[in-house]
Amino acid sequence: MTDRLLEGERGAEVWRSDVGSGLTAHVLDPVADLDVLHGWVTRPHAGFWGLDGLTRDELRETYEFVESLPTHRAYLVRADGEPVALAQLYHPEDDPVAAAYDARPGDLGVHFFRGSEAVPWTVLGPAMLAFAFAPPAVERLVAEPDARHRAAVARIAASGFELAGEISFDSAYGRKDAVLAFCSRERAEQIFSAAVVR
Repeated sequence: MTDRLLEGERGAEVWRSDVGSGLTAHVLDPVADLDVLHGWVTRPHAGFWGLDGLTRDELRETYEFVESLPTHRAYLVRADGEPVALAQLYHPEDDPVAAAYDARPGDLGVHFFRGSEAVPWTVLGPAMLAFAFAPPAVERLVAEPDARHRAAVARIAASGFELAGEISFDSAYGRKDAVLAFCSRERAEQIFSAAVVR
């Protein structure tokens, strides 16, 4: 258990947007959500996520392993009940990225995979920040998209993250060259306010 991650049973709704977008986050169910996940991560443009070569059983086992870790969680984000994104949140100090930067208390690592275009990023991006910052103990978000994945880097910058240069570290899938980025709670609250005004 951790005060930086939202907890619940498989499939449980743990967060709901309060700006009327119909977005909810549910604890990922590696069995019930497998068809959605496998369909997303095997698309041609999903290679940077690192799961495109896994069979269905290997993908299920991967997320069952994530589920077993007290420091990592995966969530399926839905819009009016339909899956639109995968969010993986984790303690950076308990992840390989810790070798590449000095983790602070209150840091929360984030990976967002957009599985559907049904919700524009101008809506989904601020909602994902609100979701990640829902636990009061979270003070700063840390992202580390693959440096070659220019679209992901541009998306996090547009979401309010400050880019902090390139890093390199050994990940579960081999050496990773990434762009380190941060978003403070204060910065996110400014983004939430702007999103509500629109």
